[in-house]
Order: sequence, then C-alpha cells, then structure tokens
Amino acid sequence: MRAYCLTDTGMVRDHNEDAVTIVKNEDAVLLAIADGMGGHQAGEVASAIAINYLNKHFKETFIGLGKVDAVKWIKNAYEEINSSIFEYEKTHPEAKGMGTTLVLSVRTDNYVLFGNVGDSSGFVMKDDMLHKVTYDHTLVNLLVSAGELTKEEAAMHPKKNVLMKALGASPKVEVDIFDCDTSIKGILLASDGLTNMLDNNQITKTLLEENDEDVVRKLIMKANNRGGNDNISVAYLMIEGEE
Repeated sequence: MRAYCLTDTGMVRDHNEDAVTIVKNEDAVLLAIADGMGGHQAGEVASAIAINYLNKHFKETFIGLGKVDAVKWIKNAYEEINSSIFEYEKTHPEAKGMGTTLVLSVRTDNYVLFGNVGDSSGFVMKDDMLHKVTYDHTLVNLLVSAGELTKEEAAMHPKKNVLMKALGASPKVEVDIFDCDTSIKGILLASDGLTNMLDNNQITKTLLEENDEDVVRKLIMKANNRGGNDNISVAYLMIEGEE
C-alpha cells in the first residue's frame, strides 16, 4: 500500500487555500483534502483548521475502531472542525465568510469509508475504472437532482461553483458518509481545481499509467496545462500490489 498527496497553487491564483494530508496508524490510513474559501487568507486558515485537527486526532484516537465507531468518529470530526471554524470567524471579523470543503477517506482491512461536505471529490478505482463516490454540495448539482439541469448544462453553468454546504458556514453541519466495497485498487481524493480541469477519463488514464508518486505530480501538471484556474490538490492511495 502506497499513498501520495500534493497541493499546488495553480496558474491563476496568487496563494493556495487548499490543504491536504495522509495519516497512517497501526491499522488504518486517512486521506483528506480541504479547499478553503474567504477573504484576507481566511480560506487558508479554515482549511488548515480542518487538516490540523485530522492530523492530530486520527493518530491519537482512531485506534482499533470497527465500522460503526469509525462512522461516529468521522461525524464527530466534522462537527468539531465546523465548530472551530465557526467560532474563529466570530472572533476575527476580517474572516467573515470563511469556510472550507472537506472530503476524507478512511481505509482499514475491514472497511472503506468516505466523508464529505462541499465539492471536493472522492473516488475509488476498481476494475481499471474510476468511480465517483461522493456527492457535490453545489447549486447546480441540486438543480440536476431536481431535473432542472442536465449534467452537460451543469458543467458549463456560470454558477457551477456555488456551494450549498461548507464547514464553518453555520453552527451545525451534516456530513455525508459513504460505505464502500473493500475490493478496490485505489482511493483518489481531489479538489475541484483538478476535477474542473480534467474529466474522469483523463484522470483514469493517468492513474493507470503511473505507479509511484509521479501520479499526483502528473495529475496536477495536466490540470495546470489546461489552465490551472484554481488551487489543485490530490491524494491517492494505491492498494494494488500490497504485500
């Protein structure tokens, strides 16, 4: 099992509001990406709050958990992070409107779970195909679900990046939890800076061509070559070939 992550400012933005991590303990691995938002570098603070919490608490408290307790741990993590960002904004007026997306995945020998708030994405690789697991909390996705937009129209919609849910936006948050089959060959997390630049086929092709840390570099390079309109973050866990 090998895991790689990387974040990049992109070709347009002047600073990076994304944060990414991979944390391992004795029997589990966590991947996470947070895509922050807000003026005066508040987005960087929000994403850092999320990732710093996970870095600290996963190693300390995610020990020997069965699936039911792991789901509880994920829900609690999102609630704690949400509260921390919400309280920070109260005491820092310049950070008004701050928030962050957060997508994560936890893998053990017995289960694979995803958590998500926002529009960063979680995928699994199975049978040489990339399958999206998470649901984007965006206005256009809501309109697609309601039958008011097609997926093709949503991809070109001027408000495609308007979020309906983010950490820090309100005192309470509900996280989506996804329970996946363990017979997979990889887990990919990506911020929208990648998925807005590359489609599933382009991402899949890169994942199949590379089998080391170059995979995350190549994905970011390809997104930058296509414009790099946003910060780009990628985390990838290769499960195939595990000894």
